[in-house]
Amino acid sequence: MEETPKIPVDIILKHLAEDADRAQDRATKASDILLGALETDIATTPYEVIYQEDRVKLKHYLPMREPSGDIKTPLVVVYALINRETMLDLQPERSVVRNFLQAGIDLYMIDWGYPSRKDKYLTIDDHVNGYMDNIIDHVRERVGVDKVNLMGICMGGTFCVIYSALHPDKVKNLVTTVCPTNFDTDQGLLHIWMKDVDADKMIEAYGNMPGDLMNFGFLLLNPARLMIDKYVGFLENMDDKAFVENFIRMEKWIFDSPDVPGETFRQFVKDCYQKNLLIKSQLVVGGKRVNLKNLTMPLLNIYGQFDHLVPPGAADKLTSVVGSTDKEDLCLDTGHIGIYVSSKTQREFTPKILQWLKDRDSPKTETRVKKQPARKTARKASKSSWTARTKNTKPSKEITNA
Repeated sequence: MEETPKIPVDIILKHLAEDADRAQDRATKASDILLGALETDIATTPYEVIYQEDRVKLKHYLPMREPSGDIKTPLVVVYALINRETMLDLQPERSVVRNFLQAGIDLYMIDWGYPSRKDKYLTIDDHVNGYMDNIIDHVRERVGVDKVNLMGICMGGTFCVIYSALHPDKVKNLVTTVCPTNFDTDQGLLHIWMKDVDADKMIEAYGNMPGDLMNFGFLLLNPARLMIDKYVGFLENMDDKAFVENFIRMEKWIFDSPDVPGETFRQFVKDCYQKNLLIKSQLVVGGKRVNLKNLTMPLLNIYGQFDHLVPPGAADKLTSVVGSTDKEDLCLDTGHIGIYVSSKTQREFTPKILQWLKDRDSPKTETRVKKQPARKTARKASKSSWTARTKNTKPSKEITNA
């Protein structure tokens, strides 16, 4: 007769008791962490506000070392209108801003602020030929240079491409990161959705495009990962203080979502996502055609292999249509946000940009664009009244640590 296998009850009970003890220890430690003091401030690198126009401010980051002789040209960074530029300074040990400053870069960054109802009529033209052009002229005059280095991120990169095509005489080197320029792709769910979005009805209903509504849409692009997995990960790591602090920093950034001016959203959806005019050099901004052949300055185009918002197909066509002979694509093994905050990418991302700028900062690499004196062109007033808006332009000096 076969002997009935015995269940090792004592061993099972022993493991259950050990697991219960570990769970109790983790819960106690997690409770102490969550109820204790946490360092969750973001964007702590000191800066001064040196220029302000309406809601838009220009940050100048205070140097952390003597200016680098390798890269003398100031760098102006342009973030997207969606979310906030604080992503580049999310935490001290993984800060693109601090990495640039430690290399001696003279760093400036546009803070688009929070649009109000009066901003609903602002167009891409107002942002590119208005705010951006005024800011870049201010930096050029302040530093005493003809051209600046320009770095654009996501939608801010699209603005930088447009600006560089319309004002090539003011841009020495152009760096685009996770920047959508080709919108005729089905690689990302966002591009599929936006082809059928009725931007007219949305802006008629909301005025400005609500940041919270856009955030909800972004979460729906990958709900399992963005709405479930990350919180499961939090529960599994809530006894790790550094993890908890960084999780809260990221949540603060994600849900700090300004609205997007209505007319800018409408034009971006129609002309870019639905008609794909930019990559065809058919986009018209401020009455002028954005001809990408005018981008004759050196161009570094960086994007992420696993970016669900700006997939490779949306970013990798730019270098094939610009006029520059000095151009480079760099695809990193990361996603849309990881490119700025992951420790692995940090070892590739900023060092690459710094070396690339250093190699092109000497006089002999000056772009072959005829220099023109800085000037303001007359612009037709939009519904928001360009004339009234420029009266609110003012240099500003506000030093802050947050």
